[in-house]
Amino acid sequence: MGAQSSRAGKHMLKQDGRGKEKTCCSGTMRGPMKPCHCPSRKLLVPLLSLVLISLALLKLPLFHTYQKPIGVSVDPIYRERVRTYVQEVLSNECRPSFARQRMRPDHSRSTPVAQPFLYKNTILNDEMFKYSPPFGFLGMQKNLKEVLKLLPSSEESSGGRECRRCVVVGNGGILKGLGLGALLNQFNVIIRLNSGPVKDFSADVGNRTSIRMTYPEGCPKVWEDTDSDLKLVAVIYKSVDFHWLRAVITETAISLWDWLFFWQKVPERVPIDVSQFHLLNPEIIRETALDLLHFPTPRKRFWGWDQNVPTLGVSALNLATYVCDEVSIAGFGYNLSQRNAPLHYYDDLTMTAMLKEYMHNVQTERVFLKHLIMSGTVTDLTGGIHCSFC
Repeated sequence: MGAQSSRAGKHMLKQDGRGKEKTCCSGTMRGPMKPCHCPSRKLLVPLLSLVLISLALLKLPLFHTYQKPIGVSVDPIYRERVRTYVQEVLSNECRPSFARQRMRPDHSRSTPVAQPFLYKNTILNDEMFKYSPPFGFLGMQKNLKEVLKLLPSSEESSGGRECRRCVVVGNGGILKGLGLGALLNQFNVIIRLNSGPVKDFSADVGNRTSIRMTYPEGCPKVWEDTDSDLKLVAVIYKSVDFHWLRAVITETAISLWDWLFFWQKVPERVPIDVSQFHLLNPEIIRETALDLLHFPTPRKRFWGWDQNVPTLGVSALNLATYVCDEVSIAGFGYNLSQRNAPLHYYDDLTMTAMLKEYMHNVQTERVFLKHLIMSGTVTDLTGGIHCSFC
């Protein structure tokens, strides 16, 4: 009888709703139960993705609006010394190929970089794919080729160009109140870093920009550069940076998935001509890290780097030796002994923010820069690394 009841019960369940009483949430069934509607597995992945994207968007800060800069009092005697020194640098006769020739015997251990920028017609070599970003494009051949198709072809060398002076303008608070803007504008090539603004600070930092070197999170959210000869030089630190560069060149939307991998909000539009976009050859970063700073060889890690990534400022200085004959820096140097001093010339951050720096080895970079300045290879216009006019 028990066996018959059991068979009858199974038959009933099979007939009544084809087993719907057996819930997807329980493994056993002792009698008729109301159906339990559990989410389908097909829905779990989209739901999980939506949750992650929402969390990512919530963590992204809104476009950065600079807080009122910290007020500083500048010694008028020091300010006059700085201005006099910069005028002397500009008045001296320019020395062709000077900086690059001085860098080679003292620091470079490998073959100099053939092209500092990558173009549509650049011949790619194996060295570019030896390391992951920012030292190379390991495993990113497809992304690279997609972007290169959008970029201009290399500029033909006309030969016999005039001797050029570069100034790499850092974002350091040491620039505040020095009134160097008009003098900095007189350099042939002016390289600026990330979102360092010019509009409200031109008296101290000038308003010309020849090269703006940046990556997605560092790119200006409010665009101020209007120079017709401007080059926006993109630096690739991760694969999603390729996606951002392609999106801003083609003026298409950045995917929600890509937003997950930016550590702060990035601009969705850069209002310049396609011909002004340039891609930095990662060999510039590799040479800066391994040959100039003697950092250890990059290792594969699940996340981040081993403090062997050079700052954008030192990488820009190395780039400058390839595009100019003489190189100067301004706005460099972190004086950590003055913790309440302004970190940047444009916001309210203080030097204490640098105490939380984990990616860059700023002390090693300072020693390297000081050697370049004391040897006369590079001039420090503001004396933040080594003061030659004090």
